[in-house]
Amino acid sequence: MGKRTAQKRRGAVSSAVKARGTVPLDYAATLGRSDLLIMLGLAVVTLAIYAQVIGHQFITLDDPTYIQENSMVNHGLTRAGLAWAFTTFHVANWHPLTWISHMIDCQFFGMNAGGHLLVNALIHAANTLLVFWFLLRTTHARWPSALVAALFALHPLHVESVAWASERKDTLSTFFGLLSLIAYVRYVEAPSSIRYVWTAITLALGLLAKPMLVTWPFVMMLLDYWPLGRWQSPKSKAQAKKLGKLILEKIPLFILVAASAVITLIAQSRGGAVRTLAHEPLALRLSNTLVSYAKYLLLTFWPNDLAIYYPLAPRGIPGWQIVGAAFLLIGMELRRSVSYRGKSGRTSS
Repeated sequence: MGKRTAQKRRGAVSSAVKARGTVPLDYAATLGRSDLLIMLGLAVVTLAIYAQVIGHQFITLDDPTYIQENSMVNHGLTRAGLAWAFTTFHVANWHPLTWISHMIDCQFFGMNAGGHLLVNALIHAANTLLVFWFLLRTTHARWPSALVAALFALHPLHVESVAWASERKDTLSTFFGLLSLIAYVRYVEAPSSIRYVWTAITLALGLLAKPMLVTWPFVMMLLDYWPLGRWQSPKSKAQAKKLGKLILEKIPLFILVAASAVITLIAQSRGGAVRTLAHEPLALRLSNTLVSYAKYLLLTFWPNDLAIYYPLAPRGIPGWQIVGAAFLLIGMELRRSVSYRGKSGRTSS
């Protein structure tokens, strides 16, 4: 009886999603036997692929600075090390939680690189399960969620974050970032102060691991649009008012990411990582941003010639790349707009 009821509810949710394009907020996704088996399969496959890192060594880029030659880290967990983690701008970064995680690794594994990398692999496997859980909870589409989680687990673009000890900041911030999104969805389903605070805490922990989560409040706004369906295109006063309330709702989160951004800018400036317009003109920066978006999109589908660093060409970015990237991104936006208008027309009719 329970299994049939769950199947009926899942079918009702799928029908609602197709009809409205959004997910009912009163539906609490429960993990059934099939979901648990999928998660087990994802974990096994991910760890089977990345188990080989146990035999790997540290590499000469960043690993010595982060771990091997860093006495504050390689002595393990110490009171002085914990204080240092929160006050240092070492290697032009401020990510105290990442430093602490490296200290814990050294406490248990010493200078055995395989142990450090195994922890990376375990966190990546956990992230894969969180991706599946998050997508299942928000879309209630089991197999598409499993496919996306599998791509996340096995895509070559993620190898760098797992097989490089110094990239712990990537896997760790992703872990807390995903927890923050899941906490936010739970808050939307049943708003409460505790759930909001948990959303903020997990976001803060992610920022303490790596400040790349500064976009997270905007990601939550996108989730509000789809699949949560809390607002639509603000063409009417009612929708504009809804949007305004959702922005106000996230003010504490915006304050969090703004503080992280300021600290990061200070750290990067003191480390000499911030370049002025005299070194890289604004036109070059904008062109590089445009082309980089397009290149990473292409690398997602054709991961060829991957590297840890992509230097700018001495003669600048070729014009055909700039024009091609612009057409690609504009074309994607036009397709999205046409698709949205088509759905809006069908809904109104």
